[in-house]
Amino acid sequence: MKIEKTIEENHEAKLVVEVEPELMDTYKRRAARKISERGKIAGFRPGKAPYHMVVLNYGEQAVIEQAVDFLIDAEYSKILEQAEVNPGASGRLENIESLDPPKLIFKVPLAPEVDLGAYHDIRMPYEWNAPDSKEVDAALEDLRQMYATTETVEREAQEGDYVLVDVQSDAVELQRPGFATVIRKDEREDEWPFTGFARQLIGMKPGDTKTIVHDFPAEYELEELQGKSAEMTVAMKTVRAVMLPELDDEFAKTAGAGETLDDLRAAVTKDVEARSQAQYDDIYFVDLIEKIKAGATFKYHQHSLDHEAEHVLEDLTNRLAQQGMDLETYFKLRNTTREQFMEEEALPVAKKRFERSLILDEIVRKEELEVDEASLDNEFNQTLSALSMQGLDFSKVRGGKKGQQQLAQAVAMESANRVLTRRALEMLKSIAAGEYKSPEERKAALAEKVAESAAEEAATVEVEPAIPTSEADADSESETKN
Repeated sequence: MKIEKTIEENHEAKLVVEVEPELMDTYKRRAARKISERGKIAGFRPGKAPYHMVVLNYGEQAVIEQAVDFLIDAEYSKILEQAEVNPGASGRLENIESLDPPKLIFKVPLAPEVDLGAYHDIRMPYEWNAPDSKEVDAALEDLRQMYATTETVEREAQEGDYVLVDVQSDAVELQRPGFATVIRKDEREDEWPFTGFARQLIGMKPGDTKTIVHDFPAEYELEELQGKSAEMTVAMKTVRAVMLPELDDEFAKTAGAGETLDDLRAAVTKDVEARSQAQYDDIYFVDLIEKIKAGATFKYHQHSLDHEAEHVLEDLTNRLAQQGMDLETYFKLRNTTREQFMEEEALPVAKKRFERSLILDEIVRKEELEVDEASLDNEFNQTLSALSMQGLDFSKVRGGKKGQQQLAQAVAMESANRVLTRRALEMLKSIAAGEYKSPEERKAALAEKVAESAAEEAATVEVEPAIPTSEADADSESETKN
């Protein structure tokens, strides 16, 4: 076959494929047999009618259409290989330009490409610092709150109390009968309906009513309240005093973090540090990848972006389902449509996610990063444990053993991807910190470490003693000499 390839601006390959008449004739005759097997031609058994009779009864166009289907099924992968095309999605037959000689025109979306530019030159110090003792103390207090008990009291609400109120307002968004909240010492930005609301309830007793007026900022999350002043009538229903457990060894045992208060503090410190570092990492790596993106060049077809946007929509669908809501209801609440949401929100998110994944995949490829068996096993087991805690029973997976095997393969693939993602991020951090080592240097260091471990193991092998180790051995040796 003669193939003319053109790479178009939308990262799509146009292939003009000229098929040799002899090859096309082979597929046309195969197509004629297929048509005669399905249809009836007077005087001939199914599949036995000669070619000219099939053309006479069904027309040459029908034969050509079936022949092209056969040709594409059998030759398409060879066409891509000969044209040196790496597809990013299924191609399509755009047109049949001529029949003599047969000339087929294909359009094939190409696999995404990224040139990372001079990413080894990027510098960005990693400056995370462990939280101080105040943050650990605050986490311990939060833990005490989790194990706190409450009792109803007939007094004014005060800091630390758990209260139940009815909230009425002309604004439908602010109506909350039976709304429960805690009057915290420190205000929280995510407090409903605004930061500091609960502290305005201090001094109210059960049966009291209070009017609260609040001016909502222009950037408030609910569009209906943005930049507006709203009046709320709050009726105190119940005040419950919070009884906190003593911070002692007994509480440590109850919390399941060891036998002593020191064990509990150590566990909480570790957790606080892990969460603090995770939060720092989220910001650090987003900023670092943005620096790389600024010097990178991306090439991908719109199909790839649309595919990623569908994943964004699928993730949203799953989150909404957990809240008992579907997409259509969500769109109505947001006063938008599926098309508008895809264009204004899903596609921008998809673009960020997709380009980030391209960068990390390219780092894995260029830096020759691999997944070792121990890391994969650890990640796989953690994932299985998490799934089990979420209620997944492997014995009840659909499809029996085959279904379980498919699920295990999917988990293994996801685990490998997570390990590689972490290694790519660590590689970027080492580059940004000026601590980069090439694949050759890393392999040499690993080989040296393995050799040292082998030498240490060999040195610790116990040699069987050459002298008697017991009285019985001594007697036996004496008899032998005699």
